[in-house]
Amino acid sequence: MFSGDTALVGPLIFTFHPINFIRFFNNLETRNHTAVSEFLLLGLTDDPALQPLVFSLFLSMYLVTILGNLLIILAVSSDSHLHIPMYFFLSNLSFNDICLSTSMIPKMLVDLQTQNQSITYKDCISQIFFVLVFTVLENCLLAVMAYDHYVAICHPLRYTVIMNPCLCGLLTLFSLLISIVDALLHSLMVLQLSFCTDLEIPHFFCELAQIIKLACSDTFIHNIIIYLAACIFVAFRVYITSVFTDSPRKTAVASVMYTVVPQVLKPFIYSLRNRDMKGTLG
Repeated sequence: MFSGDTALVGPLIFTFHPINFIRFFNNLETRNHTAVSEFLLLGLTDDPALQPLVFSLFLSMYLVTILGNLLIILAVSSDSHLHIPMYFFLSNLSFNDICLSTSMIPKMLVDLQTQNQSITYKDCISQIFFVLVFTVLENCLLAVMAYDHYVAICHPLRYTVIMNPCLCGLLTLFSLLISIVDALLHSLMVLQLSFCTDLEIPHFFCELAQIIKLACSDTFIHNIIIYLAACIFVAFRVYITSVFTDSPRKTAVASVMYTVVPQVLKPFIYSLRNRDMKGTLG
């Protein structure tokens, strides 16, 4: 469909065709693999005595996240009274929370069990992409849910006309498209970076800002894009802190509070404080 269109990406001009795009991605990956093959994830602590506690804590939070959000999805899909826009978006948000947690926590649990802190270059880039996709999608869905509440409060008589199934589906797909484009942009820009000999990431997953800190090449454009995206999509404080803080451990803890803990709490917030949801779960 786009075989005749061209676009400028950095110094390269390529045709918008799936095959050409895959070749472009693979060429960048091959070029960077000559400089770096893997990174080291230092995690939240280097104290061996604390690692079993960290493992148990994150395993518990991950299981609660999976089970709690699955219950919400099953409740919404099984009760016809909940087949309204509000719960449609809530079920999508729950599925996104499962995906976001799965893109970060299992790798950390495996590292703690095997005492292997390394992550390959390809896996790190992939993790950056998926974490960004689900983080941006979460914020887009929250914005859509806010719009849904606005329509319900300000236009109650026209609510069913405005928030029709077609619009709800389009809003969800548009949110997904925005998140994929944003994540792809950042991932492709990271692929063009060259890295120094210090390849240690003071985090439990490949965070974009920490990866950029390790680069030897100029990262001014990357930081500008991160700030712009942070203002629009994600928790601004986390990204600003990760760039300017002198304590990487504090940054990692802040990321846990903004990316892991909310996924654990949401099932309780949306179920225990919602009469319809409590009735369905009961």
